[in-house]
Amino acid sequence: MPTKIYLYTSLTILAAIIIIPLVTTALGGFKTLGELRGNPFGLPSDWQWENYGGILFSQRYWLQMGNSLLIAGLTVFLTLAFSAMAAFAFAHVKFFGSGFLLNYFLIGLMFPAATAILPLFIRIRDLGLLDTYWGVVLPQVAFGLGMSILLFRNFFRNLPSELFDAAFVDGAGYIRFFWSITLPLSRPIIATVGIISFVGSWNSYILPLIMLNSESKYPWPLGIMVYRGEFSTDWQLILAFITLTILPTVIVFFAAQKHIIAGLTAGAVK
Repeated sequence: MPTKIYLYTSLTILAAIIIIPLVTTALGGFKTLGELRGNPFGLPSDWQWENYGGILFSQRYWLQMGNSLLIAGLTVFLTLAFSAMAAFAFAHVKFFGSGFLLNYFLIGLMFPAATAILPLFIRIRDLGLLDTYWGVVLPQVAFGLGMSILLFRNFFRNLPSELFDAAFVDGAGYIRFFWSITLPLSRPIIATVGIISFVGSWNSYILPLIMLNSESKYPWPLGIMVYRGEFSTDWQLILAFITLTILPTVIVFFAAQKHIIAGLTAGAVK
């Protein structure tokens, strides 16, 4: 009984730490700037619905959301495609240098994109990809491969070996086994890697800021700068903007929650 009390208490505190900032941000979007400064955590005395309405009915907001969705969609698709194929090879195909190549990919986990922003900018410029969506997508895919390959490889290695034996007896090769058997059984880990890639790309700020110059290509993290003035900042509009832009990630996360948990715990118990 005491163990359950401690468990529920810890979970409640953890949930409060996560939920309270989200609720405070959403409520702050309904306030005036003066009320936000005087009463940042309480309920609005006069609900300013026009803060959200002005953003929702602005063309700029939907353009930035479309840019974010395009960049995140391409990033997720390419990350899933490349990491799944590479992880399958590392998990089931024996070839010379496989251990070295795997370690080479995993080394990328040690270096965040911010540490390589200068050489990355020079490389993207030399490739002629500055101020293009690909200039943001390709680095995101490259830096996401390490973790994605690791997750896929661990999942693939825990699939029943009897499936491989039966498939090979029936004459199936590696490609047929990958497409017809491995991928249909890998929905949990696909959802997990997809959500991680989507959230990372959706919230990315440094790469779009460095690689994009045209305001028409800005994703939503750069759209916050619109509400920053020379002498003052419309914080209530920024909070409303942030609330509206984090909703897609929250919805996607809850929709794939069961698959994410199954993917992260796959192989923990045989």
